[in-house]
Amino acid sequence: QLQLVESGGGLVQPGGSLRLSCAASGFTLDYNAIGWFRQAPGKEREGVLCISSSGDSTNYADSVKGRFTISRDNAKNTVYLQMNSLKPEDTAVYYCAARAFLTGCSGFRYAYKYWGGGTQVTVSS
Repeated sequence: QLQLVESGGGLVQPGGSLRLSCAASGFTLDYNAIGWFRQAPGKEREGVLCISSSGDSTNYADSVKGRFTISRDNAKNTVYLQMNSLKPEDTAVYYCAARAFLTGCSGFRYAYKYWGGGTQVTVSS
């Protein structure tokens, strides 16, 4: 069974950091582009960052430029989202998603077939 599981969310103060993990089971991430999305209450789900199978990253959210980075460890079948200098407006449920054995990135949520259940990130003092 193909599954993605996010972890690493939590409550953090403004200016703090978190690293989210997206672990896959039932398939290898090697040949998939993986995206991170987020959804705040009352808002649409938005693309944040994506990493292609070759390791190239694409940023889809101007608000996170210079603060968030995406990386992958194929040996661990895991993709990471490093979030630094967190702001209250980063509060959201964060989801990882895999394209269906497609190697290139997309910021369009419907381009992704497999989704994790999400992890809550709350930035508050």
